[in-house]
Amino acid sequence: MRPIALVTDSTADIPPEIVRELDIRVVPLGVHFGEQSYLDNVNLQPAEFYEKLASFGGLPKTSQPSPGEYYNVYKQLTDEGKAVISIHLSSAFSGTYQSALLGQSMLEGEGDVTVVDSKTASYGYGMMVVQAAELASQGLSKEEIVERVLRLKAETKLYFLVETLEYLQKGGRIGKAAALFGSLLNIKPILTIDEEGYVTAFDKVRGQKKAFMRIVELLESAFPDGPVDLAAVVTPGRTEMAEELIALLREKFPIRKFSRSAIGPVIGTHAGPGTVGIFMSPASLS
Repeated sequence: MRPIALVTDSTADIPPEIVRELDIRVVPLGVHFGEQSYLDNVNLQPAEFYEKLASFGGLPKTSQPSPGEYYNVYKQLTDEGKAVISIHLSSAFSGTYQSALLGQSMLEGEGDVTVVDSKTASYGYGMMVVQAAELASQGLSKEEIVERVLRLKAETKLYFLVETLEYLQKGGRIGKAAALFGSLLNIKPILTIDEEGYVTAFDKVRGQKKAFMRIVELLESAFPDGPVDLAAVVTPGRTEMAEELIALLREKFPIRKFSRSAIGPVIGTHAGPGTVGIFMSPASLS
């Protein structure tokens, strides 16, 4: 059986120490402040990005990797005799997944590459990549790993709160939550990503504390029994709100594994500062 390599893109927001430990190949997206261009999580880290965002006076632009960038990574790995699992940002948000597919097609059938549309964002699919890399190190086959990743995708629940819908609206990523824009008066929309990979409003409540309690209630309904895995993604410098929500979840659930990740420059461009996301899945899947 061939050794298996994991490839993803930088919007997975996987902590760099985990990327190094599990030897995950990350293809970066671009972030552009006017004439200044950066590579997401390469020469522009989250803390620096949010400082630039606060003073920029507009919305940066983002760009996906080219098919050629994916081809080069796939070619190198397959020439080393490896099978590749490549997991990417929801195709509803970006052409990144399509670029990966085109890069795969450039191999003209010479390499064993499987490309997966996560239908989600940030560490919501970063978790999938990490689990796939861990399973690969345990010797599972590519087919077994992909099957486990798809199960994790189906069973994971995501809810997130944004400080403002302005960034999602300006960036064109607001999806089915568009009807909320312009109608908020201390209303906290609880957002999620639907099965098609679009941002959608799950519920609306008045005030932050009620939003927290509603998220806890939703997760209690989804996970009534057994231990869970919990991941939290937050924007740097805005951690107080996240800590309050995490503390509530720790009180309510037997959490077997807890992960935290910073929302990086590309996701932060479209979600904005002050975003907190919670991902929860059954511990039995990991």
